[in-house]
Amino acid sequence: MIPVPGFEGRRVAVFGLGRSGITAARALQAGGAIPILWDDGVSGRMQAETEGFVVEDLTTADWSDFAALVLSPGAPLTHPKPHWSVDKAREAGVPVIGDVELFARAIAALPKDRRPRVVAVTGTNGKSTTTALIGWVLKSEGLTVHVGGNIGIGVLALPAPTPDAVYVIEVSSYQLDLTTTFAPDVAIVTNVSPDHLDRHGGMEGYVAAKARIFAAQGPDAVALVGVDESWGQGIASQLSQRVITISTNPSPLGGEGGSRSETDDGAARPETALASSATEPPPHPSPSGPPSPPRGEGYVAQPGAVLKNGEPIADLTAARSLPGRHNAQNAAFAYATARALGVCHDTAVAGLLSFPGLAHRMEAVGRLGPVRFINDSKATNADAARQALASYPSVFWIAGGMPKTGGIDDLADLFPRVTKAYLIGEAAEAFAATLAGAPHVIAHTLDAAVAAAASDAAAAGGEQIVLLSPACASFDQYPDFEARGEAFHAAVLALGAVPETAS
Repeated sequence: MIPVPGFEGRRVAVFGLGRSGITAARALQAGGAIPILWDDGVSGRMQAETEGFVVEDLTTADWSDFAALVLSPGAPLTHPKPHWSVDKAREAGVPVIGDVELFARAIAALPKDRRPRVVAVTGTNGKSTTTALIGWVLKSEGLTVHVGGNIGIGVLALPAPTPDAVYVIEVSSYQLDLTTTFAPDVAIVTNVSPDHLDRHGGMEGYVAAKARIFAAQGPDAVALVGVDESWGQGIASQLSQRVITISTNPSPLGGEGGSRSETDDGAARPETALASSATEPPPHPSPSGPPSPPRGEGYVAQPGAVLKNGEPIADLTAARSLPGRHNAQNAAFAYATARALGVCHDTAVAGLLSFPGLAHRMEAVGRLGPVRFINDSKATNADAARQALASYPSVFWIAGGMPKTGGIDDLADLFPRVTKAYLIGEAAEAFAATLAGAPHVIAHTLDAAVAAAASDAAAAGGEQIVLLSPACASFDQYPDFEARGEAFHAAVLALGAVPETAS
């Protein structure tokens, strides 16, 4: 655990008693604060009381006595409307922060020669794989590495800081909205595409939340930005620190690591501004047109390779856990981060090639004769599913669940790669209409989809791929994408498939 100083003897309100809330309360208490906890759910309050915390109804509490409100990232800060606890905090002049901000303050309170280094990763897609991959590569160098945050262990539950440590943490847009002083040594935005727009008041607010990861960085810090979308290019163009851009476009429009200045449909997107305060709505970006090309050094990621200045620096063809262009992009982020932290070239590349991969993210789970089954349950939106579909020339595709805005309309250019689709969950009927003439069947459930896809793939003969990449949230049928992925895994093995592991 990481004790949080700065609130000694003061009352700190903590709302939301899930993983991050309870962990924050423990870290605050360890630092000398008096955390006052509340949750709308009885079970959270009961757990807090069991641990001996003070549980007090924050709807009737005296807010003038609180030093801060630590808000769960699951509670809205600004949109669709502020959570009631946010309103009360603002009325009392109480700052609203989150667990990542507490982590930042704990690190900043240490003498400079005792501070660990911090790598932070955000983005719409790819952030979990990139976070885990960076941690793996750094561990390959023999460094003391702690990986957590929005992936795995909550950031404040990680081991206490030591000068030789490197924290590699995944941060969400919700968490970033609750930061003011978070200043990672290396900060990464993998990519930006529409997601969680209801929580950020639209695309401009969402991009501004992602850009907050760079806002407090000093001039010696490093910023890595994916610039395949003009939103990312706009972020990169505004940064004053050392900027490294990552593109999957072999012929970028601007700079070594630049990218298209237009969206795929040719519509230019405006640049986005950095948000200045976690408790104020993010500023609207300038509508004046596409941003100038990003400055600094850049990498280009292609399927099976990472290039710099047009020269290959990493051959990924032997990396079974990094298939496709999007994983080459993840590898480029990891390689650039490792090099920025002093890892030698050979060790960085060796780490990429030995990475075992993450569950539910392009995970090879089994083989039934020549048919391979790939679990990409983490693909909860169309943009993430695009990465998986684009990685194979043909697939038997299992998709559906609780649909996101836009459904799978944007994937129409990849439908020719779909030998047949098997549709499940709430989105099945809508997806069937979108697929139109493309072969498909409404399977309703995941078990039925796996069985039908396996049978059809076997009948097709030769090497085939059955891909679960839902392009949907899971909540209509499963509590989360992990449970959906585990159900896919179980269904595949129930057919007699041989488990597949990366070598």
